[in-house]
Parts: sequence; C-alpha cells; structure tokens
Amino acid sequence: MNVQPIATVSERVNEIRALTARIVNEDILPHENMMWITEARGSYRDADVKESAALREHVRSRVRQTGLWAPHLPQEYGGAGLGFLELAYMVEVLAYAVGAASLFGMVAPNSGNESLLVRYGTEEQKEKWLVPLIEGRFESGFSMTEPDRPGSDPRSLQTTARREGDQWVINGHKWFTSNGKRADFFIVMCRTEEDHGDGTDSNARMTQIIVPRDTPGVTVVRGIEVWGVESDHCEIIYDDVRVPVANQLGETGSGHQAAQDRLGAGRVFHCMNSVGQMWRAFDLMVERAATRHVHGGPLESKQLVQAFIADSYMDVQSARLMTIHCAERIDGGHTARTEISAIKVFVPAAYHRVVDRAIQVWGAAGVSGDLPLAHMYQTARVLRLADGPDEVHRILIAKRVLGQHRKGSGWDFAN
Repeated sequence: MNVQPIATVSERVNEIRALTARIVNEDILPHENMMWITEARGSYRDADVKESAALREHVRSRVRQTGLWAPHLPQEYGGAGLGFLELAYMVEVLAYAVGAASLFGMVAPNSGNESLLVRYGTEEQKEKWLVPLIEGRFESGFSMTEPDRPGSDPRSLQTTARREGDQWVINGHKWFTSNGKRADFFIVMCRTEEDHGDGTDSNARMTQIIVPRDTPGVTVVRGIEVWGVESDHCEIIYDDVRVPVANQLGETGSGHQAAQDRLGAGRVFHCMNSVGQMWRAFDLMVERAATRHVHGGPLESKQLVQAFIADSYMDVQSARLMTIHCAERIDGGHTARTEISAIKVFVPAAYHRVVDRAIQVWGAAGVSGDLPLAHMYQTARVLRLADGPDEVHRILIAKRVLGQHRKGSGWDFAN
C-alpha cells in the first residue's frame, strides 16, 4: 500500500498512517493467505494452523510495541486513545489487508460494545464486562434487529423489558445478532416503557441491557445463512429472561441515543473501511491490467479496461473525500447528519462498482477464494442494507435540503 504523508493533516495522523502501513505491508500482506488459513474452506494441516497462529501473534506483538493496540479505547483501558479523525485515517489503512483490524485489537462487534461500556457503563459494569472483553477472556454480541420489524425504524422494535423489583424481565425475538455464536453476553435493545399515546418520543423508551448468554430463557436458535453460508449473525429468542436492573447501560430510556452514538461514528468508520478495501481492489485491478496479456497485448492497452481504471479512480477519490469531509465535520463538533447519510448511500455503491470492475478484469480468479475480491463484493452489497437502508438515508438528505430551502436559503456545499 502506497502511503505517503498528507500535507493537510497533523503530524500525529501521518505518523499513525505510516506506522500502520508499515505493519500492513511488511507483516500482513506477505502472509495474508496463510494468516487466515483456518477461515478458508477445505482441509489444512496441524502445522499450518500453528504457523497461522504464530503469524497473527507476531503481528499483535509488533502492534503493541508501536503503541497502536486497541486504537478505539482510552489509554486507561489499555488502548491507544486515538482521536476520532486519527482513528478514521487509521481504519482506511487497516482495511487494505484482510483481517488487519483484528490484529490491532479492533474487532466488531466487540470494539463497538467496548466503546459503549466505556461511555455508558458503571464502574462495576466495566470491571465485570469491559475488562474481560478487552483482555480477550469474553466475547460479546449486539442484539437489536428483529425479524418481523423494519430495522430502519427503531421506534418499531418490540422486544420489551418489564421492571419487577430489582430485575428486568426481557421478552422478544431478535435476529442478525452479531457474534451470536461466540458471545458470552449480549447488549440487547429493549423497549422499557409502554406507549400510552401521550405524545412522548417513543425513542425515549428504549434501553440497552446486558444479558449474559447463560441466563435462563436465552435461546440461540441458529446462525443465519448469509450468501448461502452459515454465519455468526444469530437468531435469538428472549423468553422471560431475568437480569438485574444494574445490568442496564446508562439511564433508562437512553438506549436510542446510545445506539446512535455507536452507529453514527460507526458509519464513518465503515465508510473509511470501505475506502481502504476499494483502494486494495483498485490496486489489484491496475496490477492485473498491467501484467495480463490477451488478444495480442496487455489488458491496459484496451480502452474498456482504461475506462474501468478511470471510473474506479473517480469512485475511490470521491468516496474518500466525502468521508474525510464528514469525519472532519464530526471532529469539529458538528452533527453532520446530512453528511453521514450521504456517505452511507454513496460509499457502499462506489465500493460495489470498484470491486465489480476489478473482478471483471481478473476474470475467473476474481470470484475465487485466491483473492479478497469476492468477499469484498458481498460486503459492499450488505452495506447498502446495514446501518439503515439507502432509501431511508436518501429521504433524510432530501428532507434536510428542503428544510434549508424553506428557511429562505440554498444549501452551502462549502461547509
């Protein structure tokens, strides 16, 4: 990955990008296939498993030595304590290599749940759940989406938590609960008050509650197939599940805001992650075009392939600049709701186009397991649904633009 200093950012951002790229280029990319051999289908030898584990541990050790371990966490919890913009630029570089983020101690959904616990957790909750999660002794899941309710409308969620003395009693049906197979506990989005038709915002009735996996009444039904392969996004039934009131995260009714805190920043990081993967797909496409000969000459001499390269350059550059602009707005204390919606729609679509062109240039190899392109293609398509479908975000953009017009002024694209 060709990472050079950026003149318009801080010295610290450039240092982080350079350190991250050095580890990606020297320690991860040369061993990428072997490093994740146990994730691939087919048989493998015990010696391969040991070599794979040793390669991953070597990278983790080097990351710790550079001070970049768990970059999303404050230093008092063993993290690097990076700022929002620093982390956004780092995610872009990490995404270039398969699985690199996990080797830097940043694995979804654990990383998002760790951030929730840091911000909303009590000291007791941090000791009981956060510390083991950071140390790798626990795994976690995030349980919000429901099969019979639109995920694009959090007000429609029907999983309830009823207060009985010093306990919450939870009943509901969730699916696509991330990391459901391995999780030791789930953070569950619940409706903690009934709607009495008093006009109160129904979002204010949502609360996030920590539920240990082994609590009676928790049934992990299955790992849902995604693209024809069973995943760890699980369907879960909560049937009269009783947990202490002390397990709720933050104040009663703060669940929607906590979810928005998680998802808002997450959308920026998802987009920077997509940009990093687009960058990799772009480089792979250019490499193939320069080295593959067909019909009397290299692919790079064919005008259609040249158009692929040009269009992909424009997609990557546009997606990257839009996302950085959004990140800078957030880092500067602005809400950036329109910018977040815009990148949520544009970046996955651009990502999809870039990867699709790269696959076309690589031909059969592009859809094989020998390259990361097939997985990228599937990821790009899922992102058009995850964190809110594109259609909802388009509506939100239009409403805000029209609202500005009704105030008597046009949209200021410079700010």
